[in-house]
Amino acid sequence: MLILVATDSSWIVDTIVAALGDDDTSFTVCGEGRHVSRVVQQRTEDASAPDYDLAILDLQIGSMGGMAVAMALRLDESAGVLPHVPALMLLDRKADVHLARRSGAEGWLVKPLDALRLRRAATTVTGGGAYHNGPVRQEVIEGEPAPAS
Repeated sequence: MLILVATDSSWIVDTIVAALGDDDTSFTVCGEGRHVSRVVQQRTEDASAPDYDLAILDLQIGSMGGMAVAMALRLDESAGVLPHVPALMLLDRKADVHLARRSGAEGWLVKPLDALRLRRAATTVTGGGAYHNGPVRQEVIEGEPAPAS
């Protein structure tokens, strides 16, 4: 699997690589959102290189946020310039879900990130499905154990 990660945050890269990394997975990290379409296009123009299987887009990227990147990928795809690259957005809060819906991303996760949700989301989105998930919340009632999720 070939994954493009668009973020300027090293902890997000570390979390994604730890959760999704294995012998069959390669990562390309793009620290500038405005360069994502060009990176995808360069890979597409190299006939010997496979296309990206997944783009993981952080909502907060310095030069161009994840929503704008996802929209640019979809626009370039509709123009026939780029192949379809499934997009998974990493959101900062539940209120950002409306941005993800409008962006054309197949999936989104609300931070904080965890390995289980990242793996589920990546598997679902690369398999052609949609994955929409917020943070896992556990309600703790004093004296009662937390419910299993």
